[in-house]
Amino acid sequence: MILITKPNKDYELLDSGEGEKLERFGNVVLSRPDPQALWRKKMSEKEWKSADAIFSREGQDGKWKKKVSTLEKWKIDFAGLNFSIKPTAFKHTGLFPEQASNWEWMRGLVTKEINEINKKEAKEILEIEILNLFGYTGGATLVCAQAGAKVTHVDSSKSAITWARENAENSELKDKPIRWIEDDARDFVKREIKRERKYDAIIMDPPAFGHGPKRELWKIENDFINLVEDCIKLLSEKPLFFIINGYSAGYSAIAYENNLKILEERFGGKIEMGELAIEEKGEEKDSGRLLPCGIFARWSRG
Repeated sequence: MILITKPNKDYELLDSGEGEKLERFGNVVLSRPDPQALWRKKMSEKEWKSADAIFSREGQDGKWKKKVSTLEKWKIDFAGLNFSIKPTAFKHTGLFPEQASNWEWMRGLVTKEINEINKKEAKEILEIEILNLFGYTGGATLVCAQAGAKVTHVDSSKSAITWARENAENSELKDKPIRWIEDDARDFVKREIKRERKYDAIIMDPPAFGHGPKRELWKIENDFINLVEDCIKLLSEKPLFFIINGYSAGYSAIAYENNLKILEERFGGKIEMGELAIEEKGEEKDSGRLLPCGIFARWSRG
């Protein structure tokens, strides 16, 4: 399965190739590296060089060359939310557009479940609780909160959480029931197991390599399996979904799918897996090329 993000009002992949991609975020055009773009560019060199900001690497470091020095932050509407876009020293912008299909999937599952709960007219208030690990700037968190779930958002970066909270305010969701937690994902999950907390859904986007807030070392090859197993211990008796996204070079979506098979055996439902991609802006009605952006595996109760 390939989940595709198509060009829309505030975001377009204009061109890609030769290890780079050219994107429009709102009214701002950015050029930045992308090793997956292993083909020739379509647009002219002049068009590429006319970008508002171009990211270039100098040795181990990288920096943005901006046409306007005040180009630090701006807002765009995307996937029903309002994001602050900020070009960072790591070439990121705070938004991964390829996640739009996954967000829509989550929104649909949460909305459907809440509607089912409301139909039953339960005497006690039933809530959907979701755990988002490695939550970054909050896209998945905000989609689920917007749909009516309670969300615990965990990230080891204080600046990422600040950015996520800013996106919540931008999207008029700052008063939604979201817990913002700065912590190492592994440590937080282990404490939640001891507290006997339960969640109806889990989202995770583990990096290949990273550090916790106290410089705890994370390596996906060493830590991923144990984290998934611990997360499964946190699931409620009737969980809604579990999704894993991946950007680690060399891994297949099949590897993630294999970790979710226990959920299919225990709860039924179904597993889907595949690639995430962004479609280039095409000519007139023609579709553009697909830029591969990552992998995913997701289980839902059905």
